[in-house]
Amino acid sequence: MASIPYTISVPEEQRQRLTKKLEATTFPDELDQAGWDYGAPLADVKRLATYWRESFDWRKQEAKLNELPNFKTAIQVDGFESLDIHFLYQKSDVEGAIPLLFSHGWPGSFIEVTKILPLLANGGKETPAFHIVAPSLPNYGFSSGTKKKGFGLPQYAETCHKLMLKLGYDKYVTQGGDWGCMITRIMGLLYPQHVMASHINMVRGHAPGFLSNPILATKHAIAPYTQREKDGHARSNWFLKEGSGYRMEQGTKPQTLGYALADSPAGLLAWIYEKLHDWTDAYPWTEDEILTWVSIYWFSTAGVAANLRIYYEALHDTQFGRERTEKWIPRVKLGLAHFPKELTVVPKSWGRTMGPVVYESENESGGHFAAWEKPEAIVRDLQEMFGKGGGAHGVVKGKAGYLNPRDAKL
Repeated sequence: MASIPYTISVPEEQRQRLTKKLEATTFPDELDQAGWDYGAPLADVKRLATYWRESFDWRKQEAKLNELPNFKTAIQVDGFESLDIHFLYQKSDVEGAIPLLFSHGWPGSFIEVTKILPLLANGGKETPAFHIVAPSLPNYGFSSGTKKKGFGLPQYAETCHKLMLKLGYDKYVTQGGDWGCMITRIMGLLYPQHVMASHINMVRGHAPGFLSNPILATKHAIAPYTQREKDGHARSNWFLKEGSGYRMEQGTKPQTLGYALADSPAGLLAWIYEKLHDWTDAYPWTEDEILTWVSIYWFSTAGVAANLRIYYEALHDTQFGRERTEKWIPRVKLGLAHFPKELTVVPKSWGRTMGPVVYESENESGGHFAAWEKPEAIVRDLQEMFGKGGGAHGVVKGKAGYLNPRDAKL
């Protein structure tokens, strides 16, 4: 099946079923003066659930999403059934635009790319232009999911790589955070002749060693910690001690958790809303934003629980699991975006152990969902990293992103 335009259209019976389930919700009690330290507050979840049931207009949000360039195509992953992959595809008018794959994570979706699309639409003169491809990952959003075990990071990487090849991009660059970071890192490891450079906004390197990185290790050993690094250490400790329980549950028993999330929209709402609150830097979420994010999960093609399984597969893959994405990956030029409210915030020297870093930005604010919270920062990074004078300028031969080929050489 070739790539064809796609219209998001949730069946009306699914929307009505959601309303009925919300009406039948039984809420838990709550301790007096309990705050976010205990989890999503009861008053907030009740308010959002009521708004979801009575006032939220999914059809309005669906119409907005359908104004975007939506497509769907079939991708065959080795050893698995053919999957129907939904993706956004904003193609630039600039012939030599840079092909860019944007990959989301959990609990995000393709919607995370939507704020940067208009900001990157008019390149080619002063800044480089991009062809942007942003899929719903398999098991997420409006892509189908697999029924076979073992669909881990290499298979997500294969899906995204084959999508780019199908669109005619033999060489391309990538951008991602959360699972998107890890998937695009594995793409660089498995397909180094095709992935020319990657920009990531979740930096999870490790302390440089004296054998592997003697210069970095020496600088790290003798230099005192900066205030940013001290604050980052505190943020990382908070996440490990107070914010990462979801990861162990989803990584060990996703099926068990799936019963609760698939049966209770209020439960799904609380599960995701907690992360939207805790993982951002005081981002002013609107009710419509929150519920659009959660509704994409509730109405997902593969089912509400399918998205959890990537945690299990990545945790149990000893070769290409999460830990491999945090180590050195050669050949693929790397750009790093540091945000103070990321889940783990490491010293800059740690990030430089991940690969050949050619670009870095240090942002004063922002958290885990950088493309949504700080779209202008991600756009700035991409334009500077791949623009004239940037560390990855001209990395895709013949596609430097400029209208005038002579400008691309400056």
